[in-house]
Amino acid sequence: MKKLILLVAILSVSLSHAQAFKGNTDNKFQVGTSLQNNATGINVSFDYGLGENISIGVSGSYALGIKNDNAIDATFGDRFDAKVRFNAHLGNVVNIDENFDIYPGLDLSLKNFGGHLGLRYFFTEGFGVYTEFNVPLAKYDTGVLTPGQELFNQFTVNIGASFSL
Repeated sequence: MKKLILLVAILSVSLSHAQAFKGNTDNKFQVGTSLQNNATGINVSFDYGLGENISIGVSGSYALGIKNDNAIDATFGDRFDAKVRFNAHLGNVVNIDENFDIYPGLDLSLKNFGGHLGLRYFFTEGFGVYTEFNVPLAKYDTGVLTPGQELFNQFTVNIGASFSL
């Protein structure tokens, strides 16, 4: 009985807290596929809303399907990238639909400093789809990169599902 009361208390606090946020101050969790030259992978991101039009977050990508016809020798370090990110949410500025958000942003990763442009549409209050276009603005290694190092130092596209927490 104590476990049931504790579970009900936790759920009621969680649900009431989740309904207290409106607009882009919600926290967003996204999971999807990363598409790029010579590889595909998985991408996971979490954005924490600081205000109606600003969020910060983290993102991680891992290249899974590397094309072997180019003989890319990619270590774990070459396949993995983690980022901290800053987003400016312009959904209420462009005013296409209240469920649509467009968010340009900057990110600082283990591989480079880059920018991204994301589009997100929510079908319900908690579920939607997203796509992001990422481009490196400054690579950390200015020399000639190996094909494995080039995996996350190129234009990439992420597509997947978005969840409002």
